[in-house]
Amino acid sequence: MATIELTGENFASHVESDGILFVDFWASWCGPCQQFAPTYEAASEANPDITFGSVNTEEQRELAGAAQIRSIPTLMAFRDGILVFSQPGALPPAGLDQVIDGVRGLDMDEVRKSVEEAESAPE
Repeated sequence: MATIELTGENFASHVESDGILFVDFWASWCGPCQQFAPTYEAASEANPDITFGSVNTEEQRELAGAAQIRSIPTLMAFRDGILVFSQPGALPPAGLDQVIDGVRGLDMDEVRKSVEEAESAPE
């Protein structure tokens, strides 16, 4: 499956859907982004059960700001609408595969429980 372009108009609907969504925040002028792109594209083709999206930070400045992107490339992973991974920097193929396996292996009941506990904790 090829990567899909995420915009301010469709980002939330993709994030909120069930399953796994990886998001690559990038820009055309960014050297590390260009180096990471083939790795990301290969992963999208090797993992058709996962949605891979990309956000062009130059064209989607509001979205990048809302996601608090400070450095690119930044890779995020959502599972069942919950942000489960966020890291700036380009990953090598083996590193990306490791993240994919980790996100796939999450016990989402435990993740939801942790999120609920964090949200209900007094400040």
